[in-house]
Amino acid sequence: MKTFNVTHADIVDFGNLLEADRNASQCKHYRDENLKFAAHREEGIIDLLNQLTYFPKDGEPGAELESSYHVGRYRRKQIYEPKPRIIMALEYRDRVVQWAYYQKLNPLFDRQYITHSYGCREGKGTVKARSQLQTWIRKANRSEKSWYVLKLDIAKYFYRIDHEILMKILSKHISDELILRDLYKLINCEDTAFGLPAGVQPELCKQEDWLYNRGMPIGNLTSQMFANIYLNELDQFCKHVLHIRYYIRYMDDIIILWPDKKELRQIQSEIEIFLNEQLHLELNNKTCIRPVWLPVTFVGAQITATRIRMRKSTRKRMFRRIKFIKHLFEAGHITFEKVNNTMQSYFGLIQHFTAGNLLRKIIDEFSFRIRNNS
Repeated sequence: MKTFNVTHADIVDFGNLLEADRNASQCKHYRDENLKFAAHREEGIIDLLNQLTYFPKDGEPGAELESSYHVGRYRRKQIYEPKPRIIMALEYRDRVVQWAYYQKLNPLFDRQYITHSYGCREGKGTVKARSQLQTWIRKANRSEKSWYVLKLDIAKYFYRIDHEILMKILSKHISDELILRDLYKLINCEDTAFGLPAGVQPELCKQEDWLYNRGMPIGNLTSQMFANIYLNELDQFCKHVLHIRYYIRYMDDIIILWPDKKELRQIQSEIEIFLNEQLHLELNNKTCIRPVWLPVTFVGAQITATRIRMRKSTRKRMFRRIKFIKHLFEAGHITFEKVNNTMQSYFGLIQHFTAGNLLRKIIDEFSFRIRNNS
């Protein structure tokens, strides 16, 4: 097991904190909290550095080390698209601290990941994930054997990550005790619970029923890193113990291709045991095995050997948004520039799909409305 050569001093280095501030404020320079921090940037970073530095308790030599840094309160926001979720947001100073850790640790952990893990990684992403899966599907369709697809769906993944197990995984790679203590503060927030009891939906869970020893706040930078670190344990098990060649993962979205249905059911069983016993996770009822010639739903697309189609629910959301934007334009509430920016973003999205008819339909409808208002 590889242990990283990184120390707490590397994290709280003034230069690293300054870079973290630049990254945390990227594309968000004009928010009030960013401007307030930027007005006294050097003082703010020095204050963070002092809070993150560990000193002997009560100033006595040889006493236990402690720091004064504590994670602030989260702002909660409930969203309903594409599905109900609770989004968490931290104060700006805490986001700077997260970036300071992310900059140093994420590149080290990223080297440990398998090639076909595509979520929240530089040079990866949804487009490459879909393309890679389509390449495998084409190979399987050309084979004389009947191939099958196992789609693994983990129940409420971000809400069910076990903090104790995550800390054990981190401690296998990080030897600096002070780093681990700071990571524990980021994972186990004293003021906010992130975990859901089994079988409970986030929008229906009462505030007092949320769990403090489970879950990652959706929306946090470090949550993306921790989520990848956690499921990397499954990746390594599937690749090096089960020896699965065609295995691809985007965060908690996992696809496996295998040429024998009976063996694939056994693989599913072994994965389920591993998830339950080693990671305290469960598969939900969306987990299924299907023939490879049927469309495979993966990262927002339905993929076959010849097509990558946008998922129906995504198309519906897009059309609802376009209709709303057109209504605002027709009423004179927004400018053509705003409409054009929105449409160009959708055109950029559509170009990654097999969607000729969809694109023509959008262009025809959009052009008709613009002509009527010109």
